Amino acid sequence: MRLIGNIIWLLLIGLWSAIGYALLGLILCITVIGIPFGLQCFKLAELVLTPFGKTADTNFSAHPIANVIWLIFYGLWAAIGNALAGVIFCITVIGIPFGLQCFKLAKLVLTPFGATIKS
Repeated sequence: MRLIGNIIWLLLIGLWSAIGYALLGLILCITVIGIPFGLQCFKLAELVLTPFGKTADTNFSAHPIANVIWLIFYGLWAAIGNALAGVIFCITVIGIPFGLQCFKLAKLVLTPFGATIKS
């Protein structure tokens, strides 16, 4: 299921989302202040490419100031978008596994600083 889920996810959602996060990461890495935020975008791109079989463990207390800045400028809106996509996917039985991956991404995109992705 993990391989099939990742292939379908990659074709429908993952590739375009990963490209978007990677481009955002490159843009943020142009300035010195944006480098930490750009690195978090690369972390998100890694997870959004093939999320099945991976877990995201968040740790807000590792970098609380950076997480609050991220949350204000990007994280809240991206988490709402991922959660909304998860709800839409969960409407159908076939979409439930993809909805669960969207909820996992919403958790990570909310506070990515200090988070780890495990395979």
